[in-house]
Amino acid sequence: MNPFVELQKTQTRRALFGNTAGGLGALALGSLLSGSRQSGAAGMIDLQRLPHFAPKAKRVIYLFQSGGPSHIDLFDYKPVMRDFHGMELPESVRGNQRVTGMTARQGTYTFTAPLWDMKRVGERGTWMSDLLPYTQTIADEITILRGVHTEAINHDPAVTFINTGSQQMGHASMGAWLSYGLGSETEDLPAYMVLLSQGTGKNPGQPLFSRLWGSGYLPSSHQGVMLRPGADAVLYLQNPTGVTSSDRRRLLDRLARLNHMQAEETGDPETLARINAYEMAYRMQTSVPDLTDLSSESEKTFYMYGPESRKPGSFAANCLLARRMAERGVRFVQLFHRGWDQHKNIKAALPAQCRDIDQASAALIKDLKQRSLLDETLVIWGGEFGRTSYSQGKLGTPSAGRDHHGRCFSLWMAGGGIKPGFDWGESDDWGYNVASGGMHIRDLNATILHCLGIDHERFTFKFRGLNQRLTGVEEAHVAKEILV
Repeated sequence: MNPFVELQKTQTRRALFGNTAGGLGALALGSLLSGSRQSGAAGMIDLQRLPHFAPKAKRVIYLFQSGGPSHIDLFDYKPVMRDFHGMELPESVRGNQRVTGMTARQGTYTFTAPLWDMKRVGERGTWMSDLLPYTQTIADEITILRGVHTEAINHDPAVTFINTGSQQMGHASMGAWLSYGLGSETEDLPAYMVLLSQGTGKNPGQPLFSRLWGSGYLPSSHQGVMLRPGADAVLYLQNPTGVTSSDRRRLLDRLARLNHMQAEETGDPETLARINAYEMAYRMQTSVPDLTDLSSESEKTFYMYGPESRKPGSFAANCLLARRMAERGVRFVQLFHRGWDQHKNIKAALPAQCRDIDQASAALIKDLKQRSLLDETLVIWGGEFGRTSYSQGKLGTPSAGRDHHGRCFSLWMAGGGIKPGFDWGESDDWGYNVASGGMHIRDLNATILHCLGIDHERFTFKFRGLNQRLTGVEEAHVAKEILV
């Protein structure tokens, strides 16, 4: 056995620096225990104070639509599209852009206009699909972004990119960044909570991995906590049979003393993260049952969110829980709703998927507003990319659908810091490329941070010799046009 190899297996880089610079490790520990934020590979203290400027939003609810909603069929419409229906998408429009292997060898790329009726809604008369009748009623509360774009063309790298700022695994998720930078407004629930639901559009939907709400190189105490449907909302939270709450408290106190001794010796911040995790779990034994108990909600509220809101694990029930989390001070709530990947059978699958989310999404905005929470809560609705304006498969057949499309797609935002009743960005007449007001997903993330009072260029974490950022190393811009 090589002792140096064994040491490398058990010691983090932070711990190594802590051991070789014990004074720094002790200094870091003292500041951490007093509530300061920790940063840097060597366990050095981050003296940066956040937010950088007065925020418009205190928290975020991200309604992530996994699989790629069809922007062409939902939000991105022009009457001229009806004239193009059935025509070959011009090569001048497609250019040399990458397409997935699922349509790269198609003999034709037939333009397919929206397959459902569209209408002008809201005071500004914005176009929206009749598949979203409830969302149509909140048109004056939301900004629709029609020029969002990304380089990623497949699900996992695209979802990873928009959530972490990189297509490569190992980076911190947006919720973890906000937990690290802004902390929590509550001591009884995690700063970052995650809810998953499966839609009826495509079942099963694309897989979602826990690294999407992971902390990456940030301290592990900032990773998202997933809330499961049913009585056992968080695994291993309840005490085993025969163990009382006072027994648990005595155990945690003694364990904390041992962990503090270890942290002082090694300077490893992950030891402190472990202490924090134990303490949070103890507090959540009371707070989570209270959060998930919907018996105090009125019949009017259930009616507003729809009948599915009584079904644990549904998108509607998760939207209602998201509002309850906002009330309790959870910093970042993320709902992942699967089922939008309609390569086939889009005429049957897309209406079903829209029924899953339409009423509850609109209800969440209305509910937050009537409780005076919308102005301080940033709500985002959208997926990792959109769908092609050309048909995947033969146009008009029941099996036809739409492929992935990241060159230009749509999402909407509402609440803290965002203009109500506004449109930003425009596609070309074919709904394929950005014509004006383009917003890369790095710009989207920079704008989200800005609403929370954070300058994305100054919000960094030193890792492997680089100042890592949620917006990545390339240039990103805040979309000031959509801000109040």
